[in-house]
Amino acid sequence: MADDRLPTALTELLNIRYPVIMAPMFLVSNTEMVKSAIESGITGAIPALNYRTTDELRAAIQELKATGGSFGINLIVNKSNFRFEEQLAVCCELRVDFIITSLGSPERTIQEAHNAGVKVFCDVTDLKYALKVEALGADALIAVNNLAGGHAGHLPPEELIPELVKNCSIPVVSAGGVGNRADLDRMLNLGAAGASVGSVFIATNEAPVSAEYKQAIVDYGANDIVMTTKLSGTPCTVINTPYVQEIGTKQNHIQRVLNRNKRLKKWFKAITFIRGMQRLRNAAFDATYKTVWCAGPTIEHVHEIRPVADVVNQLIHV
Repeated sequence: MADDRLPTALTELLNIRYPVIMAPMFLVSNTEMVKSAIESGITGAIPALNYRTTDELRAAIQELKATGGSFGINLIVNKSNFRFEEQLAVCCELRVDFIITSLGSPERTIQEAHNAGVKVFCDVTDLKYALKVEALGADALIAVNNLAGGHAGHLPPEELIPELVKNCSIPVVSAGGVGNRADLDRMLNLGAAGASVGSVFIATNEAPVSAEYKQAIVDYGANDIVMTTKLSGTPCTVINTPYVQEIGTKQNHIQRVLNRNKRLKKWFKAITFIRGMQRLRNAAFDATYKTVWCAGPTIEHVHEIRPVADVVNQLIHV
């Protein structure tokens, strides 16, 4: 392998060749994808929720530890994740390289992870929250911008990244809008230490999702991505299939009222989240007319189903 390293604060932090994290994708990420990512010189993370039991999560971590490469686990740290405590305990016990926190306060995660020698990167969408997690001891910021797939942010990378870099002292990793080397260079030039990249890895040989889901990533483009609140209650990007067009992308009047009710909104959000995740689970592995596929606008760069290594090559060399 030629000495084509792209040294940044992220590559130093994780001892990787290139400053790219294969983003943790609900239902999509698996150990085969992350092992291929490690072999290709980047790192990857898997959502803990991709495993139905803690024993399955433990087995996956042990499998990845055997590679000797850097990898992470994504934890949902709010009350919607009823298995948070046991997932955190396993990550700390087996000492994953890093944890990415999403949708809640990372305070406890940071404390316990650091005690175990595990780094913690925190999803952020604005400066206010970034300063909070930095004060709590986060090791890096995952700057989720408005081009991200899944739960996207509200600020463009051109605004979010420089603001975080200027006001925070820890590495900033851009999440959203990277599908090739030009996109990666753009984020690095804005001051990011690297990029978290997800959607372009869905249509890979190693991904466990259905052939129909992968083909949709190939067939649709950036203009086919829409935002919906029907899946989890939080805005989420999906492919605008005929079924999505039919059901719409906004919650109905009753759902909006429940979402604002002080006493009921916590339970309504939890139920909405669980139902939405089940809908995504069904769609990922068994395509029907009533299919909802999660993806971001970088699918514009996907023109075929290919190995993870080829996607990394496009990110680094093309």
